[in-house]
Amino acid sequence: MEKTDVTAAKYRVASPKIGPAVVVGTLLLWVGLFTLPWWSGFATIRLVTEFLCILTLAQMWNLLAGYGGLLSMGQQAFVGIGAYSLVVFGLFLGVSVFWIVPIAGLVALILAVPTGLVAFRLRGAYFAIGTWVLAEVYRLVIMNLPQMRGGSGLSIAPILSRYPISDRFSWTFWIALALCTVSVLGTYALLRSRWGLALTAVRDSEIASESLGVSVPSIKWAVYLIAAGVTAMAGALLFTTKLRVSPDAAFSMEWTILMVFAVMIGGIGTLEGPIIGALLYFVLRETLSGWGTYYWILLGLLTIVVILWAPKGLWGLMTQRWPVQGFPVRRIVEKNPQSR
Repeated sequence: MEKTDVTAAKYRVASPKIGPAVVVGTLLLWVGLFTLPWWSGFATIRLVTEFLCILTLAQMWNLLAGYGGLLSMGQQAFVGIGAYSLVVFGLFLGVSVFWIVPIAGLVALILAVPTGLVAFRLRGAYFAIGTWVLAEVYRLVIMNLPQMRGGSGLSIAPILSRYPISDRFSWTFWIALALCTVSVLGTYALLRSRWGLALTAVRDSEIASESLGVSVPSIKWAVYLIAAGVTAMAGALLFTTKLRVSPDAAFSMEWTILMVFAVMIGGIGTLEGPIIGALLYFVLRETLSGWGTYYWILLGLLTIVVILWAPKGLWGLMTQRWPVQGFPVRRIVEKNPQSR
């Protein structure tokens, strides 16, 4: 017993903090982005808004799969819920489009409860397939509602035309920036807390976590509901830039594929990985989207190459070669300077 106490006194668990250079750089970037509507054109504002929404989606999928071990392939269900919140609350009920964004998150939270009750009865690959099937159920239900005009969808231009185009683009961008900021910094704060430690413990071993007193169901439900709400809000913002909502577009598997691509390419289980992956996706899309089918083939091949060559993603490859540090969330064991 004495030996254990002495050994424990010699070492301590430390959590590295964000470096001052990263803090200053992040603040400067955020201020530059915040002022974007005042010095940039509508096309650029729309593109950056879409990027911020995709990054938010990727961060939420990374929280689910990378930190929570919940490999969901049906997150497009909540993107669709966010998109159709624009239709229900905007077109049918006349709510302001900007108030619909938080309402979409609340609706997704409510619908995520019965969805999760079904999905959490499954494990592993069955969970992944089950979430995709549940997303298809949502798509088919919406498609068969006569008020939603079937597969042709509905135009949401009437609820957007209430605002001057400059105000609409600016406020949509600022809300997307706020949502993305909350998704990144909120995830960082969560992972630095004891809840984040419990979350990663559940991902690594549910049995070991339970033996240490961690409530595995509570952790899983919390992460699932957070991801559902934020994903729906990002989905609502995305479709304000598209002017039309249809079941095939709103509940498209492409949304989840984009999340997986960004996270796997950048580095799953890191906060920096989705940022790098989302940036790379937009660079490839803007330069190679004219290739048609070959563009998707290239994305698939690139994903395979990165997974085989750099399993930890591009960010993991960078940290192995250079002493770079972004948003550290891991705990390290170091020698206690007070020990003799």
